[in-house]
Amino acid sequence: MTSLSHLKWILFVSRRFSKVDKAGRSAVTAWLSSLGICLGVMTLIVVLSVMNGFQMRFIDAIMEVSSYHIQVFGNSDGFVSSVQTLPEIRSIVSFYEAQTLMVGTATRQAAAVVRAIDPYVCMHDTGFARELHITRGAFDLTQENSIVIGASLAEKLGVTVGGYVNLFALSGGGDVALFSDQRLFRVTGVFHTSYADLNSGYAFISIDAGQHEFGKNALITYGIKLNNSNDVDAVMRKIQSVYPELRVEGWKEYNRSFFGALRIEKNMLLLLVLLIFLVVCINIFNAMRRLVYERKSEISVFSALGAKNRHIQLIFILQGLLTGLKGAIPGLILGLLICVQMSHIFTGLSHILYGIQNFFVLLCNPDQINYLQENPMYALYARIPARIVSKEVVLITISGCFSSLLASWFASYGILKMSVSEVLRDE
Repeated sequence: MTSLSHLKWILFVSRRFSKVDKAGRSAVTAWLSSLGICLGVMTLIVVLSVMNGFQMRFIDAIMEVSSYHIQVFGNSDGFVSSVQTLPEIRSIVSFYEAQTLMVGTATRQAAAVVRAIDPYVCMHDTGFARELHITRGAFDLTQENSIVIGASLAEKLGVTVGGYVNLFALSGGGDVALFSDQRLFRVTGVFHTSYADLNSGYAFISIDAGQHEFGKNALITYGIKLNNSNDVDAVMRKIQSVYPELRVEGWKEYNRSFFGALRIEKNMLLLLVLLIFLVVCINIFNAMRRLVYERKSEISVFSALGAKNRHIQLIFILQGLLTGLKGAIPGLILGLLICVQMSHIFTGLSHILYGIQNFFVLLCNPDQINYLQENPMYALYARIPARIVSKEVVLITISGCFSSLLASWFASYGILKMSVSEVLRDE
């Protein structure tokens, strides 16, 4: 262990070395190393936050509108009232579901999933109401044979609010006709979500209409949403122990392929950006190796005065840590600032570039000034969602500091093998 007195002179020497290096040729190398860590931390924070924003938009729409955290299949009296008492549960909804081939205007056809749900679901399920944006009409299933469909599905079928669609082919029990041109439903609303598959292949009818159209043998499903998605396994075990006759599935099971693809995409992007830290580590390693070589005379003096090699090595490790902190902390601040102010940043860039273009067009070709307009891509970039995850931000910042610390440790490792006589002979 390094005593307090040893630590004091190590810190003193490390500060003196840093002051001298600021005026020497090593200053540029140290500055570039800190800049590399700063850019790496900033880029990782921004990229992962944007990736989280995109992914969570999809995940929120899927969880709140269609999948739920847990689905329980089977009919059981008193299930809802019994399960609602669990503190982990936020809401529970019962519904029927079937696949259908819809026919709209001019015999346009489209395959979809029809879900029969409580007409007042938006009142007691705030997540559903938040993610299901009604673009036309209203989420009104109280009228007889009313239906609410996705925006892309409505476009495929050529219908709008007030139009009619026919559930021409419908999966269901044996007491329901597979094909029928009598299952007419009036469109009362058109919705849009952040997940395209829901917009193009989902529709909602009332649970009473579902019981009538899907047949007596239709299997009821209970969709359960939790306050914390990490409690899925524990809640599933509780439900299964009380109702062993029911089939219980979690969101990780019936969305395995989609969420697996999102996780692989994020990991690969993270791996590619982490190469920035690898390049920075190599740069710091080479800079520290040269610094150790330049400090051979000082190292020999310290050794002759009785300093241990590991204490001398700690001087250079502290310098590497300082380099990492000088890069990681500004990178953390810049990354968070970009994530929080992303819309303003891209809007400002759009205005600046438009002003520059406007200046040169007025200067060189003023007749074309009426045809000049701002790049619409910047407006698209300004709407990029960013969701900051504190654990990831802390991990990235620590990794930036640790990469510099690790490179300094390897670069100064040769000090442990260096003898005083060897250094003095070289000098």
